[in-house]
Amino acid sequence: MSRESEADPSGEDTLPGVLPEALRAELVAFRRDLHMHPELGNQEFRTTAAIKARLEKAGLAPRVLAVGTGLICDIGTVGAAGVPVLAMRADIDALPIPDTKTECAYRSTVPDRAHACGHDVHTTVVLGAGLVLAELHRQGLLPRPVRLIFQPAEEVLPGGAADAIADGALDGVGRIIAVHCDPRVDAGRIGLREGAITSACDRLEISLDGPGGHTARPHLTTDLVTAAARVVTDVPALVGRRVDTRAGLAVTWGRIESGHAPNVIPQHAELSGTVRCLDIDAWRQAPDIVVAAIDEVANLHRAKSEINYVRGVPPVVNDADVAGLLRDAMVARRGEAAVEGTEQSLGGEDFSWYLERVPGAMARLGVRPPGERTVRDLHQGDFDADESAITAGVELFTAAALLDAAGR
Repeated sequence: MSRESEADPSGEDTLPGVLPEALRAELVAFRRDLHMHPELGNQEFRTTAAIKARLEKAGLAPRVLAVGTGLICDIGTVGAAGVPVLAMRADIDALPIPDTKTECAYRSTVPDRAHACGHDVHTTVVLGAGLVLAELHRQGLLPRPVRLIFQPAEEVLPGGAADAIADGALDGVGRIIAVHCDPRVDAGRIGLREGAITSACDRLEISLDGPGGHTARPHLTTDLVTAAARVVTDVPALVGRRVDTRAGLAVTWGRIESGHAPNVIPQHAELSGTVRCLDIDAWRQAPDIVVAAIDEVANLHRAKSEINYVRGVPPVVNDADVAGLLRDAMVARRGEAAVEGTEQSLGGEDFSWYLERVPGAMARLGVRPPGERTVRDLHQGDFDADESAITAGVELFTAAALLDAAGR
């Protein structure tokens, strides 16, 4: 029977594993410490050590990944009687941007580094869920094992998920769940959808070269600035006409550099950007389509092009049954009103690589203070989260573990 039918519609909890107040306060402090000390992908040594120390204090035995950062920790006996594990994944890395918040006691202390995507919240949620579930296990109330995955380098394409998987993160795993902060959803709520919830994301790096010359005689040169400008404007338009528009294949530029003087046509230009796609079949065709479009435009302007197309991540495609588990878990904790539908975004997430191997789902964790309409968006220096989201996330994950063990 669905857990939803057993839940009090008011959201009054009927499951064990509610976050104790003392642990809630500790987790808020833990998140703030991570927020003050952000570390980039594959450099998360302090973060890894902090997580490891807290898990060991709880009597658990975490294992640091072979790459040196990130870790895996099992609660319960994995492999016993072939019982599949429910895995909970958090990403632990930060972004290379400055923290621009003012009057914030826990703003980043590291120049040009910030937890501007909420990974500190994700990490704290999985840590908190693990501590609660470890206590339930000691009490004999956790019928099925759980694995905590603290993954490095989510922000570094193609993502640290591959390293975690190679190191056994999915061995024995039957299902995997995760959350991602969403500043457009109120704290205390989650956003869910079945099927694709994020998009594919690849990276483009382009060099354009030509003889250059004097701006008085562009007809005798390769007018490289114009060539670069046409690549910027024409390639997205060409790509958009070579796939079904419903696939959402989009090229967007983030950097263009060329030239040193106003009267000199340069010999070299560089561009970089991303390729995003809603549809996994179109994503598989994207490299050929995008590279052909770049070459056509560059050749038209007599520029030599070198293209580095870096494969990133496919879309995160939520398994319907696992998304249902997350929905039932949130309803059991907080009632029907705590779950809302959500749209597929054009953001990329390497959680998708886990879902290529096992069924799983990602929920959007609301971090907007209820009633506030000013959105502090992801990947911006002033991003912050309503810390009550930590409690909601922990209770979501602990309920999911108990309902999964009950056969939901």
